[in-house]
Amino acid sequence: MNYELFKMIHGMAGHNVFLDDFMVFCTSNAIYIFGLALLLIWVFGNEYYKKSAFYAGITGILALCMNYLITLIYYEPRPFVTHHVHTLISHAADASFPSDHTTGAFAIAMLMWLRHRKLGVWMIVFALLTGFSRIWVGHHYPFDVLGSIVVATIIAIFINKVNKLLDPLAHFSISIYHFLIRKKRTTTQSNFD
Repeated sequence: MNYELFKMIHGMAGHNVFLDDFMVFCTSNAIYIFGLALLLIWVFGNEYYKKSAFYAGITGILALCMNYLITLIYYEPRPFVTHHVHTLISHAADASFPSDHTTGAFAIAMLMWLRHRKLGVWMIVFALLTGFSRIWVGHHYPFDVLGSIVVATIIAIFINKVNKLLDPLAHFSISIYHFLIRKKRTTTQSNFD
């Protein structure tokens, strides 16, 4: 069933240049887009948003660590290793399950959704699109993406539940950021005096 679903989704690739380019863009740039989103939330957000960006970063890192542990226990070859698949972009023939791109994107999106519903919805939509694009370009099976969503959701819920334990680290990071901003302003001001 996993392979049949893969064939159905990946079978849509190669028929429309615009869709193929869009899926390649999503699959190649999701990590940068989510990173930029967290940076903007950190820089322009209030204290609560800064803490959310911090927790989302921690969530993404922990979820990817969990993926690594999973690959030590269970190895699934990528679709293009096991089957004759024309990938839209090349990729190393490493473990297929779970999808790191989907896990990272969905972990960040889910944490943000738990703390900021309106913003989180848009991030989840893009995270789902990221996962779909991984199948479209021929890098992952649908169950790889589904497994990633499960891992990311569990880690996001866990981090959201224990965020009070992480508050001192978040406050420390935010205070360092504010200190550096003040120092830069003071240096800039003294250069003009």
